[in-house]
Amino acid sequence: MPGKPHTVSDVMTRTVAAIGRDAPFKDVVTLMEERKVSALPVLEGEGRVIGVVSEADLLPKEEFRDSDPDRFVQRQRLDDLAKAGAVTAEELMSTPAVTVHPNATLAQAARIMAQRKVKRLPVVNDEGILEGVVSRSDLLKVFLRSDEELAAEVRHEVVDRLFPLSADHIQVEVTEGVVTLTGWVEDDGVAGVAQRLARAVEGVVDVRCCLVPASARSNP
Repeated sequence: MPGKPHTVSDVMTRTVAAIGRDAPFKDVVTLMEERKVSALPVLEGEGRVIGVVSEADLLPKEEFRDSDPDRFVQRQRLDDLAKAGAVTAEELMSTPAVTVHPNATLAQAARIMAQRKVKRLPVVNDEGILEGVVSRSDLLKVFLRSDEELAAEVRHEVVDRLFPLSADHIQVEVTEGVVTLTGWVEDDGVAGVAQRLARAVEGVVDVRCCLVPASARSNP
């Protein structure tokens, strides 16, 4: 999608494992193991996301299995102790669920994951209905774009637009996702802008800018 930021809907998984609020503890664990996922959205009604159960929500049951926490621990970990006694998804889940919309950019989804310290996000529409799930690995799919595709986008969206008069004097090479811009430009101040815009192209690993002003070219 040259010139258009990738969105969550471009990379998300649409076939999603999910559970109802009344799902028993063992069913939650079994589904996670079968689907090889670390978290499950909890749904009600026609598929509205009301929470998420993660492996972290399940662990207190094992952690406190044979322990008798003192009052200090009880005060500090009330939520975990409650989950240690949980038997259904509703009692286990973290709510409200941290979600993202399908039209969010990958950068926006990545920021939510980092800020909320989660590995997966349910993708919901405006009514909160589950449409998919996006994971950290999904957000990295843009780095699978080919060097040829990246070079074409940098050429079209950056070089041709910034340097309409000198585009023919600029070469764009991409190797393993690293963009190299070489050649000369009329306005040296725009070279830095070109570097920033090229780095913003999704899938670009780094940018090496070797553009020089026309005035600095040595005479033959």
